[in-house]
Amino acid sequence: MYEDFTVTDRWTSEPLHCTWKGTVVAIATRHADATDIRFAVNGRPVWIAMPNVAWVEMKKSTGHVITDRLAAQAAGRYLKMAIESGYDNGREMYTMTVTEVLDHANAVVNEAGSTSTLPYLPVISDDVKPENFLGHLPGDPGSDAYFGAAQPNSNDRVKL
Repeated sequence: MYEDFTVTDRWTSEPLHCTWKGTVVAIATRHADATDIRFAVNGRPVWIAMPNVAWVEMKKSTGHVITDRLAAQAAGRYLKMAIESGYDNGREMYTMTVTEVLDHANAVVNEAGSTSTLPYLPVISDDVKPENFLGHLPGDPGSDAYFGAAQPNSNDRVKL
């Protein structure tokens, strides 16, 4: 869907390849009450800031939550529309309103059918293949994968 897509710039007709790169809670990084979704647009970093109050408003209005996957998809949809409409002028950061977050999140869910059918966000490493982890997150502290190993080993499995 919107974690990895190509869109044509309205003004230059240049194809722009947009790839989700990460999600950061901006409270710690920018002292902002927002969640920042980072994309690479033809290699150029672009951040989409989503106000955290949108998560509260979504829960209040629908009873559903905005998951990490949904936030990335909603931000990607916003970015795609910004580029197509000519709003993208090469800035590094765009800030969504609460209404925009809710509108894009709802549109993404409607397109996908449900949040359970949203694409998984990729593991950003050419050496790590998500299917090798069988649901185990490679970022768990204590695992070799946390420190960059390409393949999981016996320590990567959670033992109870």
